[in-house]
Amino acid sequence: MRAVVQRVKRAEVRVNGVICGSIGKGLVVLIAIGREDGDEDISYMVSKILNLRIFEDEQGKMNLSLKDISGELLIVSQFTLYGDCRKGRRPNFLEAAPPEQALLLYSRFIDEIRKEGFDPKQGEFQKMMELELVNDGPVTILLDSKRIF
Repeated sequence: MRAVVQRVKRAEVRVNGVICGSIGKGLVVLIAIGREDGDEDISYMVSKILNLRIFEDEQGKMNLSLKDISGELLIVSQFTLYGDCRKGRRPNFLEAAPPEQALLLYSRFIDEIRKEGFDPKQGEFQKMMELELVNDGPVTILLDSKRIF
């Protein structure tokens, strides 16, 4: 699994011009499922995302997690995070999971987030979406469950 995690002041996602998810202070997570992903990847990403210490404490240091601040989550599926642009100019998406597999693992990922006490807002799987956010910092973190980066 791959994720782009952004600390935000607020964010919303729309499908066909209609807001389907909106949050205040918290994290926007763009998430992609790979062909080789499974339960270990889900566990790793859930733990990493919820416990990343990227919110400022009283001294202004990034020392607090989403859990610590009771922040909100907006999760948007984005298979293009697996776009491989090393050859040519058009990305290939061979490492991205096929839609059926991706939807299953994406749903399990959301379920695990909920088990941790969060109520994540979401986009719609396999839909064209518009994402609007105010990045706080800006703080943007890249994650890969295979620890490639």
